[in-house]
Amino acid sequence: MVALARTNIPAGAEAPAPTSPSPGAHSFDLVPLIPRTVLFGNPTQFQARLAPDASRFSFLAPSPAGVLNVWLQTLGAADAVMITNDTHRGILQHLWTYDSQHIVYLQDELGEENDHLFVVHLATGMVRDLTPFPGVRAQNVMLDRKHPGDLLVGLNLRDRRVFDMYRVDVKAGTAVLDTENPGDVLGWMTDPAFEIRAALASGSTDGSTTLRVRDNRDQPWRDLVTWPFGENGNVEDFAADGRSLFVETTTDSDTARLVEIDAQTGEELRTLAENPKADVGRVLVNPDTHVLEAVSFDFEKEDWTVLDDSVRADFAALSKLAPDNLSIVSRDLADRIWIVAFERDRGSLRYVLYDRDARSSSELLVSQPELEEYALAPVEPVIIKSRDGLDLVSYLTLPPGVEPVRLPFVLNPHGGPQSRNTWGYRPNVQWLANRGYAVLQVNFRGSTGYGKSFLNAGNGEWGQKMQNDLTDAVLWAVERGIADPARVAILGGSYGGYAVLAGLAFTPELYACGVDMFGPSNLRTLLASAPPYWELAKKESMLRIGDVEHDEALNRRLSPLFHVDAIRAPLLIGQGANDVRVKIHESDQIAAAVRQKGVAVEYVVYTDEGHSFVRPENRFDFFGRAERFLAQHLGGRCEPWSEVPGASVEVRRL
Repeated sequence: MVALARTNIPAGAEAPAPTSPSPGAHSFDLVPLIPRTVLFGNPTQFQARLAPDASRFSFLAPSPAGVLNVWLQTLGAADAVMITNDTHRGILQHLWTYDSQHIVYLQDELGEENDHLFVVHLATGMVRDLTPFPGVRAQNVMLDRKHPGDLLVGLNLRDRRVFDMYRVDVKAGTAVLDTENPGDVLGWMTDPAFEIRAALASGSTDGSTTLRVRDNRDQPWRDLVTWPFGENGNVEDFAADGRSLFVETTTDSDTARLVEIDAQTGEELRTLAENPKADVGRVLVNPDTHVLEAVSFDFEKEDWTVLDDSVRADFAALSKLAPDNLSIVSRDLADRIWIVAFERDRGSLRYVLYDRDARSSSELLVSQPELEEYALAPVEPVIIKSRDGLDLVSYLTLPPGVEPVRLPFVLNPHGGPQSRNTWGYRPNVQWLANRGYAVLQVNFRGSTGYGKSFLNAGNGEWGQKMQNDLTDAVLWAVERGIADPARVAILGGSYGGYAVLAGLAFTPELYACGVDMFGPSNLRTLLASAPPYWELAKKESMLRIGDVEHDEALNRRLSPLFHVDAIRAPLLIGQGANDVRVKIHESDQIAAAVRQKGVAVEYVVYTDEGHSFVRPENRFDFFGRAERFLAQHLGGRCEPWSEVPGASVEVRRL
């Protein structure tokens, strides 16, 4: 069983010569400037996927017009051909169906996240919209190798708040209702017979999560395990006989363990894998036999634990190819050929074709070969102590070619906030380091991956202890002589954008400037404008943030909009006009309020974007503006910038 989900993408391409460093900046004579078009352009080719019959592979690559599309190539031949023809936004995720005759992909129109599910019939080249319903979102796509002609997809067609599951005949393009959502289900799971037999339901009044099962499609659902708010639980798969399930749980432990539970009683049968420092990460289950093969844990870097002897020699062989994070991204029906991706910190994704019989591999593609020409900066894990004693696993990236002393410094908080930073190549981090900035990414309290205590330490701490962790990280860099205290910026998106606004409002003495991408400024209006399908998760959000909808004093305390009097540092804001997560009003109101106080604000809106900047022209435009902004206020290097043809930017003066 395979799930198809939305994702953000890497970068790639070329550009003009650099300018000289700003006065007072460190010299970078030995390190060439990496063009923004290389860092933020589309990859040359990426997301390689093997046909189930191992005859061909597919990948995403730009069309001649520079828009990401699906390409198809015969293994061992140089006959790549583009099989889709998107002309504007680009395709970001695709999968093969198990008949080896179709490829499916999700795509929205202008960033509004109402993804449609499309299928390409490879023999004819015909592209069909399998979910042609205006205003309806497709998600939770599942395929099964024993049912090659079918797929399952979740649609909020009947009720915009919840997703029913539909069974689709891929060849015919017909969809029938398979399982109706009773009103509280967040996600579904199929058994080895490709029947929906498990669901994760939200406790809308208490923030709990319940694992619900049924014996077959004709039997009633029953609650099997409930995790109260504060505990973490998730289901990975059914065992081969359908009588037990592989589940992640923090019950009786701080970090999430992988356990097997009885599908009748919910009794925990055995612990399969655990790590006292990190939650279960990725779980590898054989898609044919449903045998649990391996599991990863990621404290500072990802590490795999092999659980099944049938793949032990394979992991040993693959680990010798490179010391990088590896992912088995695709495997043929015979399970003899794999496509494996290796993630590096100083280079883009590298894909290899791995032969399990010979234990041999061959290079398949590198997503951005242009990067190999440039000196990239190593990403080093560091652990920073918070003021109250928590270990904050963080990643420090120093600019190559200069002594790391009193450097201009950029703090880069992650989004979510129930997310985390991980080790590896990140275009925005390498961009900043190449421009001369020390960059720090902090897993502040409330981040995922480090156990329930660390996650729950962020409850009710937006703008407070979570923000203190970011402040403490800056002070750590200053105390060690890495950061120049007069040249510190904060740059982030989504929750990271909130952290930018909160940093400028709550610790104005700390930052020389801020770059906010689609960050919420008023938590009450943020929650009030959430899309209807977020309603089920709203109670958990309220427990994580606080009841800002009903407690106006709390909302005013936590929301940067009500603290604009304290903001004195210049601010750059980027926003997608069609963002459904953090709607444009969040940026409109903070930009207007800060400007009214006489503080410099540059505010740009991209009319065909949502909660990320997907089109490369828009990325070139925004990060060009951000680079100029940072150079002006921190003194780093700056590649020349001018308005980008094709960008959908509007400069808002409000």
